[in-house]
Amino acid sequence: MTRTKLNDEHWHKLFIILRQINVYNKPNLRRTVEGMLYRIRVGCPWRDLPSYFGHWSRIYHQYRYWRKTGKWQKLMKIVTANYDSEWLFIDGSVVKAHQHSSGAASHLDEAIGKSVAGNSSKLHLVVDACGNPIHIELTGGQVHDAKMAKTLIDSTINNQTKAVIADRGYDSSDIRECIFKHCAESVIPVKSNSKSCNDTLDWYLYRCRHLVENAFARLKHFRGIATRYDKLKDSYAAAVMLACVFIWLPLI
Repeated sequence: MTRTKLNDEHWHKLFIILRQINVYNKPNLRRTVEGMLYRIRVGCPWRDLPSYFGHWSRIYHQYRYWRKTGKWQKLMKIVTANYDSEWLFIDGSVVKAHQHSSGAASHLDEAIGKSVAGNSSKLHLVVDACGNPIHIELTGGQVHDAKMAKTLIDSTINNQTKAVIADRGYDSSDIRECIFKHCAESVIPVKSNSKSCNDTLDWYLYRCRHLVENAFARLKHFRGIATRYDKLKDSYAAAVMLACVFIWLPLI
């Protein structure tokens, strides 16, 4: 029998949320979702999905339909609604783009760019005080982490946030002002060539930054996320959201 990911408890939680976003309760819904998880877990082409999950084209078109109708974003929003916003950790990680991910018949930016390692994408992530992923953004691999900082911060920060933690790649007066504007503290060390110093930096809190690195490691357990095979930006983003939802299921 093909190995699956969802136990009965997790499926029950996910099923309730899927019904909230108007996903029709088909008899094979659980196997369809398991097929999507299997595909991002092993990184196989859709056509190579085991027949246990059903016909591959039906699962792919369901995945594509949920992407086009914004159901993955709605699912992510519901699952992460009660995140611990006291501390926010932000970072970016380069994802190697497989040769099959290039050549999309699209005139849009599909978040694949040229970097030192060749074709790549960059996954920008925000995690909460417990280390759980709450927001993602995708860009080409050549885009600097700091360019997406304001988008990440504005999308997740709220009145309960006391600090935003990031590495020195985010050392920028604009980013610090964006954080201060929300009445939060910036825990970002200055660069070695800066005229400022790190005397007032909360090093204890900065050492907790490993939480965002741990989140990347958990996401990249899914081989279809550690390497990008999807041609379209939205398809790859949907895969990351599905992995984030799977991480959150034991916690809701």
